[in-house]
Amino acid sequence: MSFPEPEYHHHEEYRNRLAKLHEIRNLGIDPYPAKFSPTTTAHSLLHKYEGKETGHFEDAEAGRTEHAALAGRLILFRSMGKNAFAHIQDSTGRIQLMFNRDLTKVEDLPASDELTPIKFIEKKLDLGDIIGVEGYVFRTQKGELTLFVTKMTLLCKSLLPLPDKHSGLVDKGMRYRKRWLDLITHPEVVETFRLRSQIVRLIRDYFKESAFMEVETPILQNIYGGAEARPFTTEINALHQTMYLRIALEISLKKLIIGGMDRVFEIGKIFRNEGIDRTHNPEFTMLEGYAAYWDYNDSMVFIENLFEKIALEILGTTQVTFDQGTVDFKAPWKRLSMKDAIKLYGKIDVDILSDEEMRAILLEQKTLDPKEVKKSPRGLLISMLFEEFAEKHLIQPHHIIDHPIETTPLCKLHREPKLRDEGLVERFESFILGTEICNSYTELNDPELQRALLVRQGVARLGGDEEAHPLDEEFIEAICQGMPPTSGFGIGIDRLVMLFTKALSIRDVIYFPIMRPEE
Repeated sequence: MSFPEPEYHHHEEYRNRLAKLHEIRNLGIDPYPAKFSPTTTAHSLLHKYEGKETGHFEDAEAGRTEHAALAGRLILFRSMGKNAFAHIQDSTGRIQLMFNRDLTKVEDLPASDELTPIKFIEKKLDLGDIIGVEGYVFRTQKGELTLFVTKMTLLCKSLLPLPDKHSGLVDKGMRYRKRWLDLITHPEVVETFRLRSQIVRLIRDYFKESAFMEVETPILQNIYGGAEARPFTTEINALHQTMYLRIALEISLKKLIIGGMDRVFEIGKIFRNEGIDRTHNPEFTMLEGYAAYWDYNDSMVFIENLFEKIALEILGTTQVTFDQGTVDFKAPWKRLSMKDAIKLYGKIDVDILSDEEMRAILLEQKTLDPKEVKKSPRGLLISMLFEEFAEKHLIQPHHIIDHPIETTPLCKLHREPKLRDEGLVERFESFILGTEICNSYTELNDPELQRALLVRQGVARLGGDEEAHPLDEEFIEAICQGMPPTSGFGIGIDRLVMLFTKALSIRDVIYFPIMRPEE
């Protein structure tokens, strides 16, 4: 069986580089050696000598300045007779190199009057090749920090060129799909992902300081739950069994609480077979944490302190300016019930409206599915009114508390009799810049009520609601064996990173987002 040649095999640039690769091998040089040991990075050298003298070329030539070894991708080269100048880019930045006709050597290059080291570099290397260099640090007459290269080692011969220096990689779809090129050509993208890594580390440190244990729970599940979403399905061939990719971390983490692990958290991948837009990707990263003997008030304090800590560590301030205005992450945050938020921002008092009056207001908006509006119970109508009239106004950090029970089957009824009679639960969602960034409950641990609510969800599912929870009898069994008072919370890591990096799309903070074929 044969496969067709890839299109790039016919490109002139590929054929030229392939010819150079063969010539390099014929010289006895390995174009793909196994190891090189840099002693520093571009950023480290530039930072170390910022505003300081390092010596001139004569000092470097005599070996009187700092010796350094770097590795990186060749991104600029210009020959100037006896000398040649280049730039290499490593994971931290760019730095200038200088090659000298008489003093620079190439690793394993045979002695030849016709192919001197500098001619080898000029004729056999291409932009995009990865090289290792050793030499001495100095400043040029123009003041640019430079490494005078005494020895160069070819580490990887590239066979395809990088995107054009001037036009660059501008198509967004191509940048997301070929993220490696995006990282090479756009340093700001590298910085975004550095910040993502730093944020995740800060989160782990914060949870550790609060005596939480990090755990790992299964991605493949017999029954999915913990959120209203459609799952991805797969098959375990060995068991002839259909399995689901998890849509939340909640159920497994609650079982650990029941097992006596009082404070647990997980940062893991979640999969929801739903739409793709600016804030949604079918595969995303979720943080969920559960603390025995807490309620949703404790979680509010814990979450707002986490965001304040991240702001101070990442940005050095709690006051951050966005297009919508300056946001202050400093705790405590404003707390507002869902009904009061609708009254404040939408000028609508749901307590004096009938279900039909709420439906009429929602249908006037022309943004919702009329079928959903007409069949939804009162609690979901209230939630829809909040989303339509209040959510976009929540620019400053808010905890929106006391939601209708219809919004979740996993939350404890409100402890205040009046609010319990109104069908409200101890749930809050946190909002910043009009976007939800946290969801939290005082967890329901009454097994009889929990089963009744999940049965109601199961009926809805049988009636065609694909996002309703399935009935998980094993979960009910676990609660029957006793779950202490508990509060849990979930934060989408990708949206959190979007917030602190001011990214406009979730795709900008995910290394390899899901792409449509045409993109």
